[in-house]
Amino acid sequence: MRANMGDKPHSCEVCGYSFAWKSNLLSHIKTHTGEKPYSCEVCGSSFARKSTLLDHMKRHTGDKPHSCEVCGFSFARKTTLLHHIKTHTGDKPYSCEVCGSSFAQKSNLSSHVKTHTGEKLYFCEVCGSSFAWKSNLLSHMKTHTGEKSHSCEVCGSSFAQKSNLFTHIKTHTGEKPHTCEVCGSSFAQKSTLLRHMETHPGDKPHSCEICGSCFAQKSTLLSHMKEHLEDKPHACEVCGSSFKWKSKLLSHMKTHTGDKPYSCEVCDLFFKWKSGLLSHMKKHTGEKPHFCEVCGFSFIQKSTLLDHMKTHTGEKPHSCEVCGSSFAQKSNLLTHIKTHTGEKPHSCEVCGCSFAQKANLLSHMKTHTGEKPHSCEECGSSFAQKSTLLSHRKKHETTFFFYT
Repeated sequence: MRANMGDKPHSCEVCGYSFAWKSNLLSHIKTHTGEKPYSCEVCGSSFARKSTLLDHMKRHTGDKPHSCEVCGFSFARKTTLLHHIKTHTGDKPYSCEVCGSSFAQKSNLSSHVKTHTGEKLYFCEVCGSSFAWKSNLLSHMKTHTGEKSHSCEVCGSSFAQKSNLFTHIKTHTGEKPHTCEVCGSSFAQKSTLLRHMETHPGDKPHSCEICGSCFAQKSTLLSHMKEHLEDKPHACEVCGSSFKWKSKLLSHMKTHTGDKPYSCEVCDLFFKWKSGLLSHMKKHTGEKPHFCEVCGFSFIQKSTLLDHMKTHTGEKPHSCEVCGSSFAQKSNLLTHIKTHTGEKPHSCEVCGCSFAQKANLLSHMKTHTGEKPHSCEECGSSFAQKSTLLSHRKKHETTFFFYT
């Protein structure tokens, strides 16, 4: 009867939550005391309630008795199924009072509200990054430990976060549920659609009152505003750069001292940051978890994928002040500038030839070592550089058309 009438006489003295039954109050109090008497015999995780332990055990047994009648997905808990069903019905009963965004789950609304308040209570002790939710911090920590517990059953690729695995799976299924209302292009991820929307001119209604920059999304504007408003008390005595966290300053100082404490056990290269070492290790394992949804190319780092996407959108934000040439990537602009300055910092130790790019020096070194890794499938000729092989192949094509 209490459940039907809404009577909740048992209140928590810590946070004020009320409950219909005293047993529920006693279970709730454990969230404040930290008491977790129910332990998992498989992995050792502890829980405040026995029901939570039973739900957790389904992760080990693989028991998922609750299935979605629309798409067939199965879930261990009925509540998770009910939340999932809203993705099909489009039901979003929870609205943000600040910007009007709607959400299917109350927890998602609570998470969204923190984007307005800027509340980030959980800090990473390694790099100083801050997060609104403890779960986000735990996921972030895997970028430092290298842990990737979520594997793709199709190709075997592993991911640190389950959400990244779900996104990756769409590259196999070809599912692209997010459609651009302007040009009709479809994308697997909503974030990719939002980035694509910025390629349509005149669709940037949110402007910065400080510098005048315009953005397609209000969330992007809010992130941009932090660049103006964030307090950065930790300044570099060498170049004057400022940082919000002391740990970021210490990392930055390595660019001046040349300190590279992280070494690769495979090829003995050294790196200033552990993240750089972890990214480098993917070159040895062959792992490329970031996929382009347009052409299917895969990349080791997400930043490289984002740069690559500009080749499809045609965006070239980096311009040369000398001749006006534009480039999609800043690194290409820096390389181009050397054609004006004549700078060639990479020298061959054998013959003394200098090059503007290190890649050109490495290709040149093959002329001394005699290495010719690029072979023609038609006649078997080998070449030191891939560009020379491509030029050679045209001779076969010309010969073919001549005799034809």
